[in-house]
Amino acid sequence: MHAYRPVLPALPPLVLTPLALAMIAVSLGLPAQANDGAAYDLPSVTVTAKGYEADELDTPSATLRLDASRAPATESVGSLFRGQPGTAVYGDASWGQNPVLRGLKKESIVLQVDGVRLNSAQPQGALASFASLGLLDSVEVVKGPGSVLHGSGALGGAVNLRMPEAEFSEQPSVGGRFSTSAGSVDDSIGGGAILQLSNADHALVLGATGREVGDYDTPEGNVDNSGFESGAFLFKYAFRLADGHRIQLNVQGQEDRDVWYPGSAKPGPIPALGTLTIHSPRQERELYEVAYEGQVGPGTLETSLYRQEVFRQIRAWSSGLERNQVWNDVTFTTDGARAQYRLPIGERHLLTLGAEAWEMTGDPQRFQYQPAPSDNAVATSPFRHGVVESRGVFLQDEIMFDDWTLMLGARYDSVTGDADIKGSGPNATSGGLRSESDTVSWSLGAIYNASPMLNPYVSLGTAYRAPDMRERFEDAARGDGYFHIGNPQLDPERSTSLEVGLKGRGERGEYRLAAFHTRIDDYIAGRISGDTNAQNQPIKRTENLDRVEIQGLEAGFVLPIDGQLAGGHWQLDGSLTWLRGTNKQDDEPLYQMPSHEASLGIGQQPPTGFHWHAQVRGVASQDRTADVFSNGNERTTPGYATADLGLGWRFGPAAGLSSLEVGVEVNNLFDRGYREHLTDQPVGDELLAPSRGAIATLRGRF
Repeated sequence: MHAYRPVLPALPPLVLTPLALAMIAVSLGLPAQANDGAAYDLPSVTVTAKGYEADELDTPSATLRLDASRAPATESVGSLFRGQPGTAVYGDASWGQNPVLRGLKKESIVLQVDGVRLNSAQPQGALASFASLGLLDSVEVVKGPGSVLHGSGALGGAVNLRMPEAEFSEQPSVGGRFSTSAGSVDDSIGGGAILQLSNADHALVLGATGREVGDYDTPEGNVDNSGFESGAFLFKYAFRLADGHRIQLNVQGQEDRDVWYPGSAKPGPIPALGTLTIHSPRQERELYEVAYEGQVGPGTLETSLYRQEVFRQIRAWSSGLERNQVWNDVTFTTDGARAQYRLPIGERHLLTLGAEAWEMTGDPQRFQYQPAPSDNAVATSPFRHGVVESRGVFLQDEIMFDDWTLMLGARYDSVTGDADIKGSGPNATSGGLRSESDTVSWSLGAIYNASPMLNPYVSLGTAYRAPDMRERFEDAARGDGYFHIGNPQLDPERSTSLEVGLKGRGERGEYRLAAFHTRIDDYIAGRISGDTNAQNQPIKRTENLDRVEIQGLEAGFVLPIDGQLAGGHWQLDGSLTWLRGTNKQDDEPLYQMPSHEASLGIGQQPPTGFHWHAQVRGVASQDRTADVFSNGNERTTPGYATADLGLGWRFGPAAGLSSLEVGVEVNNLFDRGYREHLTDQPVGDELLAPSRGAIATLRGRF
């Protein structure tokens, strides 16, 4: 968050575009949607947990729904997860901030955009940052094993980044929202707008965002090359085929430019290269999806066909030679199809039958100067024409009784991996690269609705993760200073998790409490071999560990305070996350586990008028770091505490808008110098979190 500036700089074109979209709609005097203040209260309903809209109090698992529509347009998606129970953020001190669920990172959670899996196979950068926060309505999080519905990778859970839906209306309707933000700690500015038009047979959603972010400040100075530019768009169109039948087109795109990863800076293999830093001059995400939903017989059929492409230019900048020493252009393309049929059976069963298939292809073309520091460009592609294919079928039965709900699920998947070539040069190989694995996942959960405030639940389930392309086929040097050798015959990771919890929501507030234990067999990791390659680089070989175990406790609450206090609408909120991971094979702490942390906040949140919120977040030191597994390169992190403050004014209907709000949020109020444990760090240095700063925001709905 960043400091308020009385005079805003001139808006760049990429910000003027979404703001103009909103202003044009408002100036036309089109009918505004009613707003009674409920827009500020996000209902606890999720799609990701069960595959359809359902209240979390009927769901025997830990879930979160985060309101993204009111977040500053200059922030990244990952910022929503900081301080939430059971979550953490893995960052690169720049563009990328990835959610971490129960200690498991991006490889071990399924990240979706509008329910479409976002696949990629890049060691540097964050998948979540390929979606613009300014276009999102909400973020749905399901923690714990989720392979029954989401397939490979859902060991820690699933995250669904949800854009606004194209919804029909009986009468012609126009609505939408806009926001713009400006910050001090990184001289950032950004804006976004959503326009929604609908009638009984047609629905259209148009959206655009843009932001420019500069290098951010810390209490010890500026972090060079931590800024970037980003722009995104959204197009959704829905057509009513007949009563109960609709077809929808979903097109999304985002482009980021001049993205650097300061945490990747490492000394080159020879002194002449100086320091090598990974950066991306341009990267893009494109999604094309067509979907159908309709009443077929006694049930509901949902189908989807999609293509999603993630393109990146990846460079390694040499400070000694002042040029790119390595350059790589790669597109990871995922073509997929999914169908599910929900069938009510009597009054107590809701059966969901589904099938899913996707294929991800990638062909990284990498070149570098060899021998350094010569001008002789040599092809060193880590692999060529890689492909991972997944086919799965699943079944879920939800059995509903008067006071409790039982959920049973099972899934069968077959995953195949292959490539034309593994490695490059004289060590390249084309044999033995194909492998296939078959996996069965299952889940069993029950929740008892004793009262709105008392809903105990228990769940037991399994999940799996098939190895990705890099782990299978990549033979190449990475930013961690090691030469990695892939293994095409890796076994999938398999997890078994037990969770018990309690949650409730009512006039007295809401809370969530959960404890869990997860065992992961055949954990995939790069192990230091002690050998070196021809360039004298130490080698890491990708292999399956025996097993790892993670235990955790998480809690969150929102508690209204007696309305007799001045102004009313007072509330307390807080969260707690405690995690402990162990690498059983090496009898040491699991590599890069988040620190324990807790937060406590207080504020007033009336529908209109003055609102404010203050929060303190305390993070424990992390000295349980890996040794054998990481060769001692995981550093301990001191504990810290930060304070944040937000305040603003909600005007309600004004100037043709259904609502208008201005606000200022101050982050790191006391200018603490601290380092997040899950942030990439350059060798011989450390990157601190941003210093005290504020961000000023203007947002409205029409």
